[in-house]
Amino acid sequence: MTHHPYPLKTRFWTPGVVVLAVLMAAGAAAVVARFIGGIGYVSNLSTARPWGLWIGVDVASGVALAAGGFTTAFLAHIVGRHYFEPVVRPALLTAMLGYTFVVLGLLIDIGRSWAIWKPMIFWNFNSVLFEVAMCVMFYLNVLYIEFVPVVVEQFKGRMNLPGPLAALNGLAETLLGLADRILGKIMWIFIIAGVVLSCMHQSSLGSLMLVAPTKVHPLWYTPILPLLFLTSAIAVGYPMVVFETTLATTSLKLDGEMRVLSPLTRLTVYLLGLYMALKIGDMVVRGTYVHLLEGTAQTNAFLAEMILGVIVPWLMLLSERVRRNRRALFAACTMIVGGVLLNRINVFVVAYKPPVSESSYFPAVGEILITVGLISTLMFIYRFLVTHLPVLSAPAREVSS
Repeated sequence: MTHHPYPLKTRFWTPGVVVLAVLMAAGAAAVVARFIGGIGYVSNLSTARPWGLWIGVDVASGVALAAGGFTTAFLAHIVGRHYFEPVVRPALLTAMLGYTFVVLGLLIDIGRSWAIWKPMIFWNFNSVLFEVAMCVMFYLNVLYIEFVPVVVEQFKGRMNLPGPLAALNGLAETLLGLADRILGKIMWIFIIAGVVLSCMHQSSLGSLMLVAPTKVHPLWYTPILPLLFLTSAIAVGYPMVVFETTLATTSLKLDGEMRVLSPLTRLTVYLLGLYMALKIGDMVVRGTYVHLLEGTAQTNAFLAEMILGVIVPWLMLLSERVRRNRRALFAACTMIVGGVLLNRINVFVVAYKPPVSESSYFPAVGEILITVGLISTLMFIYRFLVTHLPVLSAPAREVSS
């Protein structure tokens, strides 16, 4: 199947984009307050509860939900299923922006943001967090390199710098041509590196909580937590592609790409089924199912995560009719995305109960504003880039009502 990504060149400033800009401004104000007044000024975090919304959503969930980048790259470029090429670039863009804002979230969350460079110099091979930091750093650079051909495709042969910069047109064209030739020969290295790095740090994020057996609720604490983090990230990869593609094509009034998304989610049946089997099997082997009906906030959160985020959408995707129906497919994939999001929040926030802290945690207004601001900025930049760069390749526009 052939596809032709193209810049949309549509009107950028819509009412929705204006709302995003307002939310970005509110988040920026909260970020300024955080760096002027300190973390305690805008958050409800403490020494006993150092991880909250920023880690659970901005970092852990952001990393998991960006898994569509490496799962689609693996399917299209390594396995050779080029039929799915139309969704590779949007997934790559989502992953690139997602990891960028994971790093920005870390800059806000850590106490000494100016020292974030230190893992590059001071290596601690006994630290799981060191592996996560290095993998995320390298993978983010890999994502930017993988996105360079999109920029080259748009500007190669079209350089027309204005005024005194016009003399640089020739140099710019030479550099674009050089990048095109070199990356065309070695891009396979970065694709493989991206898949390997992603698998490493997706699992290592789960390893972070293995040091807290007495602080994490038994329903979530397990020696196979790294495996569960990895399999859940792989399982959510294709549903996340469906989720963001459906939102983008609906917002921009493009064809829904169902001919690609429907067969893509057939794979999710097996991937999500594997994760569900591991999760339930681990619970049965360790006997932690005895906690399911305790009726606490933690057990209720676990039931919501498993029933609404795993079991129900898995049963839905078993149906061919659901996979071929755009609304039903979007609903099922949204539930899977929400389930993984809830899982990360549960593991890092809900399940975490340190004995030294009896007080409950709920994110402050400042934490919520910063998180909403970061997500809004991601969506704003995504809209800008697909408007001006050849990312989307929907073959036809829908007729607007």
